[in-house]
Amino acid sequence: MIQIEGLSKKQRMFADIIWSLDTQDQVQAFIRSLPERDRKQAQVVCEMMILAFIDEVNTVEETTIDLINSFKE
Repeated sequence: MIQIEGLSKKQRMFADIIWSLDTQDQVQAFIRSLPERDRKQAQVVCEMMILAFIDEVNTVEETTIDLINSFKE
């Protein structure tokens, strides 16, 4: 599960909404529906979510490699 620290209340709301959507098209439609200022914040939150997910995948991959290597020793 990804976690992003330091989000404002509004940014957490954007994250919750984005997380609940099923497709990239739905996410983009949601972001386009927002006023300009909110659109920028929602886009940043979306990018942060993607980066946090990538970081999570890399951490799992590194842990898996370490575990596999521990069996080789």
